[in-house]
Amino acid sequence: MLDAVKPQGCTNLKLRQLSRAVTRHYDAYVAPTGLKNSQYSLLSHVVLLGPLRPSDLAARMKIDASTLTRNLQPLVAAGWVEQGPGDDARSRSVVATEAGRAKRTEAQRAWKQAQLALNARLGNERVLALHALIDDCLEALDVSESDDE
Repeated sequence: MLDAVKPQGCTNLKLRQLSRAVTRHYDAYVAPTGLKNSQYSLLSHVVLLGPLRPSDLAARMKIDASTLTRNLQPLVAAGWVEQGPGDDARSRSVVATEAGRAKRTEAQRAWKQAQLALNARLGNERVLALHALIDDCLEALDVSESDDE
């Protein structure tokens, strides 16, 4: 009897290679707006969810607080996001400015073109299958990580 086919190579490496290729694709479309793809994502979350505490924003985006702080700095410097007082003296709040909402709208048009171009290049069926596989893997990893605690 033949042995079952086993995965070859490093899954982490393959995922990082795919992630870098997809990031380059989106950045090529979004960069002319003055934003990196990661900044567009952050700005979008602030526009859609804000005002909110940085810790809540980090949790929603599934990033750590130090990454959020580092990524917010250029958006604050550009005047697209403001950090101000929160509900009490110990908390802060993150909110998009009017200029930030306008920048997000501009970048959203570029992001949409990137998404359509990626769909065309990979094919809608492959993109849908990829999304489903990623969601399944994330769910399985979340379950197993919570089991480890």
